[in-house]
Amino acid sequence: MNKQQLANKIWESANKMRSKIEANEYKDYILGFIFYKFLSDKEVTLLKKDGYEEEDIISEVHENNEQLVDYCQQQLGYFIAYDNLFSTWLTKGNSFTVDNVRTALSAFNRLISNNKKKVFSKIFNTLETGLSKLGDNTNNQTKAIRDLIQLIKDIPTDGKQDYDVLGFIYEYLISNFAANAGKKAGEFYTPHEVSQLMSEIVASHLKDREKIEIFDPTSGSGSLLITIGKSVAKYMKSKDNIKYYAQEWKENTYNLTRMNLVMRGIKPDNIFARCGDTLEEDWPWFDDANPSGTYYKLPFDAVVSNPPYSQHWDPSHKETDPRYRYGMAPKGKADYAFLLHDLYHVKPNGIMTIVLPHGVLFRGDALGGADGQGEGEGRIRRNLIENNNIEAIIGLPANIFFGTGIPTIIMVLRQKRTESDVLFIDASKGFTKVGKTNKLMASDIKKIVDAIEIRPQEIPKFARIVSKEEIRQNGYNLNIPRYIDSSEATETWDIYATMFGGVPNHEIDLLEKYWTAFPKLRNVLFSTDETPYSSLAVEKLNDSIENSADVQAFIAKHRSAFSDFDGYLNHKLIEKMMELHTSQTESEITQNIFDRVTPLPLIDKYQAYQLFDNQWGKISTDLEIIQTEGFEATKQVDPNMVIKKKGDKEEEVQNGWVGHVIPFDLVQTTLLSEDYNALKEKESRLEEIAAELTEVIDSIDESDKGDFLNEENTAFVAKEFATKLAEIYSDVSSPELEGLQGYIELIDAKAGKAIKLQYIATHSEINWSLIDGNAPYGKGKVIPYIKALQSTYAFPEDSFEAKMVKADALMTEEKAVKKDVKTMAEELHLKTKETIEGLTDEQALDLLRLKWIAPLSTELRSMPNSIINELEKEVQSLLNKYAVTYLSIGEQIQSSEKALSSMIDELEGNEYDMKGLAELKSLLIGEGDE
Repeated sequence: MNKQQLANKIWESANKMRSKIEANEYKDYILGFIFYKFLSDKEVTLLKKDGYEEEDIISEVHENNEQLVDYCQQQLGYFIAYDNLFSTWLTKGNSFTVDNVRTALSAFNRLISNNKKKVFSKIFNTLETGLSKLGDNTNNQTKAIRDLIQLIKDIPTDGKQDYDVLGFIYEYLISNFAANAGKKAGEFYTPHEVSQLMSEIVASHLKDREKIEIFDPTSGSGSLLITIGKSVAKYMKSKDNIKYYAQEWKENTYNLTRMNLVMRGIKPDNIFARCGDTLEEDWPWFDDANPSGTYYKLPFDAVVSNPPYSQHWDPSHKETDPRYRYGMAPKGKADYAFLLHDLYHVKPNGIMTIVLPHGVLFRGDALGGADGQGEGEGRIRRNLIENNNIEAIIGLPANIFFGTGIPTIIMVLRQKRTESDVLFIDASKGFTKVGKTNKLMASDIKKIVDAIEIRPQEIPKFARIVSKEEIRQNGYNLNIPRYIDSSEATETWDIYATMFGGVPNHEIDLLEKYWTAFPKLRNVLFSTDETPYSSLAVEKLNDSIENSADVQAFIAKHRSAFSDFDGYLNHKLIEKMMELHTSQTESEITQNIFDRVTPLPLIDKYQAYQLFDNQWGKISTDLEIIQTEGFEATKQVDPNMVIKKKGDKEEEVQNGWVGHVIPFDLVQTTLLSEDYNALKEKESRLEEIAAELTEVIDSIDESDKGDFLNEENTAFVAKEFATKLAEIYSDVSSPELEGLQGYIELIDAKAGKAIKLQYIATHSEINWSLIDGNAPYGKGKVIPYIKALQSTYAFPEDSFEAKMVKADALMTEEKAVKKDVKTMAEELHLKTKETIEGLTDEQALDLLRLKWIAPLSTELRSMPNSIINELEKEVQSLLNKYAVTYLSIGEQIQSSEKALSSMIDELEGNEYDMKGLAELKSLLIGEGDE
């Protein structure tokens, strides 16, 4: 199930539940049930792997089987009896009640392994205590839960998806229930792109370590920890060498953290989570009975957090707290309290990333206060700089977080740094718009991470290394615009060129990157003289650019760089698909693309990376399926399930099939191209018919239009059209038609057989042989023949009647073609299913090459086209800017004024009219110009 399918199901269920529970509480129920299903399915999978059959599970999986209970607790950390399994609930049908859930949750809490209680204890508290809210009586509660578990039974919980299922649902529900969703303390869901950016920064720093401990003191849904763990794991021998520490003060969100970590396949032994206020209760209180006696500072390799912004907190009585040694954050803004807490727990060789509001960079005066040390945030900022803790500050785009449009930053810090400078990055301009939200693209993330790793002295308008001394001179103000000017250059206009024309040479100079890459092209396009202005030297700008030797050489060099790229990808992805490590392969291919494009002028390697990333999501998902399910998965089709409405109810039904790995359309355009092209021709004819019908309607005079057209006059109304057409044909007359009409009258008068045969024998003007059947003919046989004769009548060309007849013929053809299209599409669909299921290995490999390699290669090879198009637009824009001079406009105005003035002289009117005209004339030509 992809994200969109999952979102549709969740939204459908949420709407049904609105009358029962608050919208923002709905997520707690659905997430709790999803996690219970996950745990149930995991236990069943374990048992079946150990040889248990369905009958064994039914008869042996119960609490009295102490040996099995102990075994499951050791392997999983918990035990669920058969009667309490999620799958059992589904089989109970009408006998299922809310009490089954209460019994199951109570039993689960009782049967947790003693050494896994920190992970699982009270994890279903939110769900358990909220069941009563699902209805005012047991029956209503039961019905609501039945609806939920029917929805949840299809939600994937096997961890094979390329997205964080619980995190996605959490974010989706929050974004769709904005009015009531939690958006404060601890409930921020860190968007995946921001999590990805933070995780790549952390992973780059920790990539040489064998074991890693990471900590999120404001863990929310746990998605940030999960994303970071995934990024770090690609550099490690085993993902089980990562330990996850999380703290969250709100119980239902804390439960979600634990659920999410467990669902992503993290071993319970590697999960350490606490429910508590991070600022009040430092991590970790290992023994709840004796917190102060068992506390010790626990340092981490990485600390990451997205704390609630500018939260109120109580700084009193914390003067001796070692976490706040750099100063005390003001009580109205806890941002720096969170930062200092995080920094306190970073190992000397560790790293920390934190999301904060932009205001932390400049709020408070670092140089104020009686002792000259500054107060509050300013003092903390000063101490962070003087102690070399800040490695980088990244300015993010606005509107990147749900629920707030304020600009935010990511600050990267370390305990021990040899450098004293700070890397400032203004990433506020790099994003793509998705609805009302801005999102970082993969190329934006890659560019930021590379800058932090390489630490370039300066990347204009993007990044810059700033010395401690310069920061001191700015009063420890860290506002990014003080150090990086990322504003767009103000457009200027050359006065001379505006008046007299020509293109200023200094504006042509602004396209220097193109002239450097194409050294001869400027002289081809522009002619110059002794003045600081040039003119266009070619007639066809685009042709001159595209056919120039420089540009052709540029294209050839780019093609050469990727000449063996298909073979390289074939070796990496096709030949090694069963054993490759997807994350490592992604990094290797990225570096290979960078190596190819770096020597090429004008090619942006991050744009090339974005093209790769656009394809990699599909490729990596396919690889995971093939590696986990086997190569035969490429020859598998799945039911295409859709939601259809039946009466007042909606239900999920099958609508054909979809390829498990190989898409239907790819098979159709390659292996079934003849059938596919025939279908497309039919579909194309349908489009042509629709266009021709529109032309007919548009050509009908307004006086002829009537109720045979819809209100918008865009389509024919079938019944009224048939009536109008019958009227038209009723006026058509011929001896044969008149004779047939007489025969119809005999039928209507119920004449006998002999009379009809006599009529037929005596009316030779009628070609009776063209009527179906045997004489005497029935009305049902004669009428079609009459219509056929009428349709052959030739009305005058372009007459209303001719247009209606043409429309009738088109609609008749349209009906037949639609029927053909439907039949052909159904036949092609089934033929595609059979073809996929009968693929040879070589055919499947060829299709994978077409799906994985061909699109990426095509896009990378076409990169020069966009660069050339951009150059053409830039030059044309420059030419257009000065194409019309002020002087020529003035001359045109003057000419028009004189023409109008001369027309005034020819006008006549009364005394007042003439005075008015005289004044107008003087304004047009000015005094003394006559």
